[in-house]
Amino acid sequence: MGESGLNMATPNLVASTAPLQTLQSRIRDYYTLTKPEVNLLILMTTSAGYYLASRGPFRIAGLINTLVGTLLVASGTATLNQWMERVWDGQMRRTASRPLPSGRLTSREALTFGLLLSITGGFYLLVAVNALSALLAVSTLLSYLLVYTPLKRKTPLCTLLGAFPGAMPTLIGWAGASATINRQAWFLFAILFLWQFPHFLAIALMYRDDYSRAGYHMLPEFDRDARFTHAEIIGFSVLLVLVTLLPMVAHAGLLYGAGMGVAGAFLLYHSGKLVASNSKIMASRLLHASVLYLPVVLVIMVAAKK
Repeated sequence: MGESGLNMATPNLVASTAPLQTLQSRIRDYYTLTKPEVNLLILMTTSAGYYLASRGPFRIAGLINTLVGTLLVASGTATLNQWMERVWDGQMRRTASRPLPSGRLTSREALTFGLLLSITGGFYLLVAVNALSALLAVSTLLSYLLVYTPLKRKTPLCTLLGAFPGAMPTLIGWAGASATINRQAWFLFAILFLWQFPHFLAIALMYRDDYSRAGYHMLPEFDRDARFTHAEIIGFSVLLVLVTLLPMVAHAGLLYGAGMGVAGAFLLYHSGKLVASNSKIMASRLLHASVLYLPVVLVIMVAAKK
């Protein structure tokens, strides 16, 4: 075949691969809507709750079912959250390239996808796990979308109220294993609840101007020098570290206390560095430190289980 035949074949090859590339791109966009990086933390905390609540032989099938249902609801929540905030996401540099504000997916596609994931996940937990885990998952979705999401544009208290649904995966995991919620479950909930303040306040400081541009009130207007926010970060970090040490006083022992102490010192060091410098770089380092801190704390708790 001559040169002219080669030239005719090349456009045909491009045309044949275009639909596949489009399909792959759309799959990536749908996947992005689920916020996989957030889901990783959710699955980790759900797993910790399930394991710590388990008694007797460990039921791996029960854990998998709990994680699948939780992942579906969490993915649906993330998708619906982006559907609700699609206009304002387009006004922020950090979110303008998301599938909805960029126009790669339509509003109807995202809404349908989010509802399908959420309903499927809630039903899956109800059938494959138990009613309590399904109730907690649906409550998490509703409180996140109907309380936290709209309050972001009204009051900085959104961080406080958003910490409740943010800590719920621990209870979903606990309920998945035991079908009950006890004092130990609330202790685990308290750790994740407190952890969110240094984590999300660091994000708010990093993207303060971006949030303001879109009309989000993640930080108080009076706190332009961030002193109040720094005090919050230090205060909640100290309280978090103290709470993680409570089991040592009761029964966990010195090895548990040493591990939690080192992890706590790591978090407090980065919190203190942020307060001392008041820079976005230090806020970013605190953010990453908090992401490292949480799995370490959960691993220590899992290892100390008796």
